[in-house]
Amino acid sequence: MTVLIVLMVALMSPSVCSANPGFDDHEIRIAQYGPQTGPAATWGVIARASGLVFDLANEAGGIHGRKIKYFIRDDQYNPAQTKTVVKELVEKHGIFAFVGGVGAATGMAVKDYIIQNKIIWIAPATYVKDFVFPPNPYIYGVYFPFEDESSILTKYLVEKLKFTKIAFFYQNDPYGLDGLAGCRKRLAKYNLKPVIEIPMEATEKDLSSQILKLKNSGAEAVIGWLVPTPAVIALKTSATLNYKPQWVFPSTLGNYPLMHKITGGLWEGVITGLLWESADSTDPKIVYYREAAKRLTPDAQWGTFYMAGITYAEPLVYALKKVGRNLSTQALIKQLNSMKNFQGIGPKITWTPTRHQGTDSCMIAKCGPNGTTIKLQDWSQDDLATWRKK
Repeated sequence: MTVLIVLMVALMSPSVCSANPGFDDHEIRIAQYGPQTGPAATWGVIARASGLVFDLANEAGGIHGRKIKYFIRDDQYNPAQTKTVVKELVEKHGIFAFVGGVGAATGMAVKDYIIQNKIIWIAPATYVKDFVFPPNPYIYGVYFPFEDESSILTKYLVEKLKFTKIAFFYQNDPYGLDGLAGCRKRLAKYNLKPVIEIPMEATEKDLSSQILKLKNSGAEAVIGWLVPTPAVIALKTSATLNYKPQWVFPSTLGNYPLMHKITGGLWEGVITGLLWESADSTDPKIVYYREAAKRLTPDAQWGTFYMAGITYAEPLVYALKKVGRNLSTQALIKQLNSMKNFQGIGPKITWTPTRHQGTDSCMIAKCGPNGTTIKLQDWSQDDLATWRKK
């Protein structure tokens, strides 16, 4: 009797639940965490947009007879909450794969746990070297390295716009620190340094002291490696203080129509990296998803953030289809490791057993009138990056 009770308890334990393969004959369970509320809630649409790709796959009959069951959890852009929701998803529901997941610090909070549970994670919606260097069997990166993107943006400011007084205003976490490293690396090639480097926390609401320091530094251009809410506060505070540098942000803030709207037009003239064509593109792939979004998610705002969510989910669905009916984690890993120049609506993606960073290029654009996109530079690689040579 005692042995039976112990066995029953073991079967009910989270560790046994976490060993669930994440699929059966009828469904494949996929999940994403993301900030549906909090300082980065503007990015919440990313997780919802990934769901569109899965809904379209299900409409077409599923993946070799299996429907995708998709879970979204709000982590409020808080690493502690990320740990809680990911643990719940894995141990209560049994997840076959994660997709997306906004945030550098949030992702790092659950990286080891996801690997330990041998769950495939496609396209963390951020970039930190530790996700993909050295490559491990379970994590596959899509997002362009922040250090590389910052280097490319800095090069553009110096060589094309002839700025030499460049400041760096950054979120004090792996997201911001990677951007800072790229800026420093590029400026060093010109025997320059940032005129000032100012950190901030994502939850700060009053940025007047930081903006005043930027103004007093004499910076002609400010690279701001921030999340949406602080970026909006920074531009509004800058306008109040009559400080008008050339503002530059990463591709994470490349949704021009939305950012133009929530800044009351202050986003016009802002330069960012860009990993997607404009949201109003006539590219057939983008038109297809744009029309599907109107039909299936009419309340969600179509734009760059929405397109990001699609981009993160596309390679997973493609690989699942290529695997066939005989699904397993190892079978999917084998397929992912053979992906070469796959391109949905985002950049080309190549993965190999020794390279799990899928993307090596970004574009540069400027926000035009009414949130339009003005492309300044086509797909470019960072010539200072060393990972591509390994």
